[in-house]
Amino acid sequence: MILSAMLNRILTAALASILFCLTMAPGPAVAEDWPQFLGPRRDGTSLETGLLDKFPEGGPKILWQKDVGTGYSAPSIREGQLVYHHRLGFEEIVECVDAATGKEIWRYGYGSRYRDPFGYNNGPRCTPLVTDKYVYVYGAEGMLYCLDFKTGRKVWSRNTATDWNVPQPFFGIGSTPILEGDLLIVMVGGQPNSAMVAFNAKTGETVWGNIGKDTWNGSYKLGWPGTPPVRWTGTERLSSYATPVAATIHGKRHILCMLRQGLVSIDPKDGSFNFKRWFRAQVNDSVNAMNPVVVDDMILISAAYYSVGSVLLKVNEDGKGFEEVWSTAARRKQDRSRDPALEIHWTTPIVHDGFVYAFSGRNEPDARFRCVDVKAGTVKWDRDESWQKGRSKTPDVYGRGSAIMAEGKLIILGEGGLLGLVKVNSEKLEEISRWQVPKFHHPCWAAPVLSQKKVYLRSEDQLLCLDFAKQE
Repeated sequence: MILSAMLNRILTAALASILFCLTMAPGPAVAEDWPQFLGPRRDGTSLETGLLDKFPEGGPKILWQKDVGTGYSAPSIREGQLVYHHRLGFEEIVECVDAATGKEIWRYGYGSRYRDPFGYNNGPRCTPLVTDKYVYVYGAEGMLYCLDFKTGRKVWSRNTATDWNVPQPFFGIGSTPILEGDLLIVMVGGQPNSAMVAFNAKTGETVWGNIGKDTWNGSYKLGWPGTPPVRWTGTERLSSYATPVAATIHGKRHILCMLRQGLVSIDPKDGSFNFKRWFRAQVNDSVNAMNPVVVDDMILISAAYYSVGSVLLKVNEDGKGFEEVWSTAARRKQDRSRDPALEIHWTTPIVHDGFVYAFSGRNEPDARFRCVDVKAGTVKWDRDESWQKGRSKTPDVYGRGSAIMAEGKLIILGEGGLLGLVKVNSEKLEEISRWQVPKFHHPCWAAPVLSQKKVYLRSEDQLLCLDFAKQE
């Protein structure tokens, strides 16, 4: 009896120990595809786990690297296949490769004679959108293509520049299309009232078009003191470089469009208008490029040209209007020396627990990497990222940059090719690792991509794959 009781106690203790270990042991690592601009949720975040805690000596392992044509678009990944859009000679090329090896699977090319009037490269700016059946790409001249994901065969195409009256944008087409149900929603920028157009995603047929003259004509230019109402001429540029954002606010679905004139909310079903907010610099040579950011029932917009700054709007319950929570313009009326908090040029910030992690500043000399309290519009921490060296040399800071978030860390690519790993912490800046990516140089303007524990980086002429799996 005594031996039996002792054996039972030993077995019970052993079983409890096993159960404790099983409970405390980490679950299976999570992996995701990255099939569109800014990832699976279109917000720059990933649920992947089992990633590097810090960079190994000499940087993450390069699994493959290849020369590519020009362009600023990031790659997209689905089901082990990577699709990227680039330009070689007088062709824009959509190329599909094995995501693990870089080996080509298919390619599709079409002619392009786009030339950037400001001297930037002539490649496409928009990121491919990949579904289980189709690949959607939007070229620098406005050619919209739907290709078969498995074969690369053309399904349909539209020439938006000729189908609509589209004034030539400053830097080519740079707003990536999004899918909302069976609709492909595209910032076309057509006059007079087709800034936003919805296409049947399967056939390419036009479903609706809206926004333009009827939206802005007679509006007051908020933040432009003493200026008359807008008088529409029919030659205005409408498109910007921000991608539309789909969001549900107070139970109502919105497509938030950051156009050249400012923010517009439309109903995705029919394109009908909900509300607008004028938001742009007074000078002609300026752009809006940051996607609207939704935090609960609030919308944050920001730009970097000539003290435009930022605005936080709180959407009304009926979805037809808003209240302004704070804005750079209003605060500067009270105190001209006040920090603008955010002046975001071409990236979309990461939002986590009510805080924004972003690169603020229009150019390298005024670049800042900072954390900002969204509701208060105040800076929690800040680091000067202005370059101390010329562009011909490798910078020792990020300059401006792009970030994505996974497993409590920010993966950052600076525009000079500096890769960083930073802990998500609203109290202080905690940089874990940094590494200069080989063959990368200014300008690196595409955000990093994370899929299946691999990070993919794109520069003007390079595409590479890094092993980001946690080392045992």
